[in-house]
Amino acid sequence: MDFAYRLTFLFSIAAFVGTADAENPGLVVRVTQKGLDYALHEGVIALQQQLSHIQLGEISDTHSLGFFLGKARYKIFGMNLGNVQLPGFQVSPIPNVGLKLSTSGGFFEVNGRWDVRYSFIHEDGTFNIKVGGLGMSVGLNLRNIENGKPTVSVADCSCHIANVEVHMSGTIGWLVKLFHDAVESKIRQELEDKICPEINDIINSKLSSLLQTLPVETNLDHISALDYSLMGPPSVMANWVDVFLKGEFFYRSHRTAPPFAPPAMSLPPEQDHMVYFAVSDYVFNTALLAYQSARALVLTLTDKMIPKEFGVHLNTNLLERVIPAVSKMYPNMPMKLKISAASTPALNITPGGVTLSPIGNFQAYAILPNSSLAPLFLLEVKTNAFAKAAVNSGKIVGTLENGKVEVSLSHSDVGPFSVSEINMAMNLLVPVILPHINDYLKYGFPLPLIEHIQLSDIVIKTYEHYLLFGANVQYQ
Repeated sequence: MDFAYRLTFLFSIAAFVGTADAENPGLVVRVTQKGLDYALHEGVIALQQQLSHIQLGEISDTHSLGFFLGKARYKIFGMNLGNVQLPGFQVSPIPNVGLKLSTSGGFFEVNGRWDVRYSFIHEDGTFNIKVGGLGMSVGLNLRNIENGKPTVSVADCSCHIANVEVHMSGTIGWLVKLFHDAVESKIRQELEDKICPEINDIINSKLSSLLQTLPVETNLDHISALDYSLMGPPSVMANWVDVFLKGEFFYRSHRTAPPFAPPAMSLPPEQDHMVYFAVSDYVFNTALLAYQSARALVLTLTDKMIPKEFGVHLNTNLLERVIPAVSKMYPNMPMKLKISAASTPALNITPGGVTLSPIGNFQAYAILPNSSLAPLFLLEVKTNAFAKAAVNSGKIVGTLENGKVEVSLSHSDVGPFSVSEINMAMNLLVPVILPHINDYLKYGFPLPLIEHIQLSDIVIKTYEHYLLFGANVQYQ
């Protein structure tokens, strides 16, 4: 991976930070010092490679050999950097501003050729320069946001070279020594003048361009999209940087503001992992709202969807004991069950776990020989389902577990019948219905990650109104 992509890992997670002014975020990302240090390590490896590509131009000048001896003309050319080492690089959060990157022990070498002409004397050879004590300080401004996307700019950059040792080959040693100091000074200045512009170019052009490709909105499917826009300028703390994102699902065909607000989240001061994702129940509830707005919270159950191990078929004979009128009016006919949300379900996250309390409509039909549907009855179904969340391939996925079902009769087309009997039957159907719901939930939605990032060592905890995912990262 090239340097800009590696640095994007460091700077984009730092740029994805903000404070919610009047509105709480739906999703918070916290990058700890451990995460910043890892990102910096990856960035330094690439920076060393990038600096080795600095092009040093030809240096030519004259050097006075004394009043009586006149001047010698010299030229230094064909210079190449190599063996770039930047140990001890550090990243420090600067509260309310951004990040400071610094090192004081950099080292690299420059190899090239030299040529000297004095009177009738012509001498040339090779040289090696060992540059030590390279100090760099780069301040990054993360305060600006454009159209919900982060921007990064170099606030300041300084470079200083403490030691330059020039070793030259040549047969006329006295001549080489005469202009040795002049060459050393010019090369030092040339290097110091090149390094900061190189860093500025990387940050201000390549890196900023890459950050602008990060999506503000992610389309999940033909129904919903997820708004990941930043909510404000950076909030940089002493031991971490926090990411405050909108974290709001919306119906793509007709976006409206949710009738509820994100809850306040108070994250614990955990730093065992590189990054933490706090996902509030607001995110999940806006997802439910989006799909309910699209009338997509519907599941149709037919006989083909009943597992063979259940040993039953979904037909009117199944209701012979519970609702005798059904099997009399529509003997041995297949059935279709349409389950839909009567209103937008509410998901609630507490330290004790995640619960979902939907109220649904359960419409039963008999499928007539001509394939038309004959309505049988409509039930209102209430349940408290338990949910579990996980992270799979950078996505938050979920599963629902069995919850107790309570039903009431809303309407009957086959006369009166005992609701208590149906209630028992409905609880038996739950293990059939849940796998089909979980098939949808396994697709999940992506966490706000840049490319080439893999999560590992994931832990999940529940707090009041939010899930907290802790993870380490690997750049691949």
